[in-house]
Amino acid sequence: MGRIRVLVVDDHRIFAESLAAALAAEPDVDVSAAGSGPAAQRCLERAAADGRRYDVLLVDADLGAAARVSMGAVVNAAAARVPEPRLPEPLHAANSAAPDGANAAMATVDGIALVERVRTEHPATRTVVLAERDDARRAARALQAGASGWVAKDCSLSRLLAVMRGVLRDETHLPPALLTGVLRELTAARRHRTESERLVESLTPREQEVLRCMVAGLGRKAVAERLYLSPHTVRTHMQNVLGKLGVHSTLAAVALARRAGVGPADLAASAGAAGA
Repeated sequence: MGRIRVLVVDDHRIFAESLAAALAAEPDVDVSAAGSGPAAQRCLERAAADGRRYDVLLVDADLGAAARVSMGAVVNAAAARVPEPRLPEPLHAANSAAPDGANAAMATVDGIALVERVRTEHPATRTVVLAERDDARRAARALQAGASGWVAKDCSLSRLLAVMRGVLRDETHLPPALLTGVLRELTAARRHRTESERLVESLTPREQEVLRCMVAGLGRKAVAERLYLSPHTVRTHMQNVLGKLGVHSTLAAVALARRAGVGPADLAASAGAAGA
């Protein structure tokens, strides 16, 4: 199989550095570490540009939680006029400096979101989620996002290495105790998707266009300009969309549309047509 390039992504420095050191002792493993989602993305992009992509990403399921807690502390500290707490710094020397304070908290990317982004931007890289506890719902979300494995943080090093080598053979690894729960969650998700697809199909072609604009984040006026309709007509279409989907807000309609696989309207194409 050759040498395996691994990136550990965890904002708990002691755990990340200990795991990286243990993996580095393996003769066929090259390992780096990143202390945040943005830092991991920079590492991945730099490695891809150098033609040395990572084979496996080990991602903390609770990535970004420490920064979100720190953000709450920042707000409280500002109110109390006390010094602002420092956020974890990137772990690997290759990482460029991460923003600190409130900006860093706003830039956090949670573990599942990072898995989804890696699947889209670096499809050849396999991801394994490291979790403090078994959680069938979150494990199912991780698999849907593109993860190839879910492993407990307190597992043995030999178990983790076996999972890493397994996912490189396109295997999917889950703890046996989670398997039934994950299958139940995935089945339920598929059922919800089927129902969402049925509701979206009940919309007229024009209402589906309006829904795609809503998914793209356009307001009523912007939808009217894009579709060459009056704001009043767009308002009527939006009310019809909400009614047919059985929801009471634009956010709920967008969430249902996403479950049904509805993508956003192509705003770039629209802008190009307008400039032609």
